[in-house]
Amino acid sequence: MIVLVTYDITDPKRLQNLHKFLKEYGLNTQKSVFECDIDEEGIRQVRGYCKDRLDLDTDSVRIYKICSRCINKVILSGRGLKVTQLEYMIV
Repeated sequence: MIVLVTYDITDPKRLQNLHKFLKEYGLNTQKSVFECDIDEEGIRQVRGYCKDRLDLDTDSVRIYKICSRCINKVILSGRGLKVTQLEYMIV
């Protein structure tokens, strides 16, 4: 499923670390926004990372599940990629 992960991190080091972590799960389509093609286990891993490594009193991470019917209704204006399904290979 396509998942939109948005974040607002107050500490530059935590911000950089989260950004690096999320690059393993999806595409950085805008500042502080990743579009990921992950399953429920992937969502659990992202949530676990946030719980263990972020300051939940000052940082914010939002995860939005985009249903397969809705992903085709995404409207893109300006530059950028429209993610419908990420292509990847398991090695």
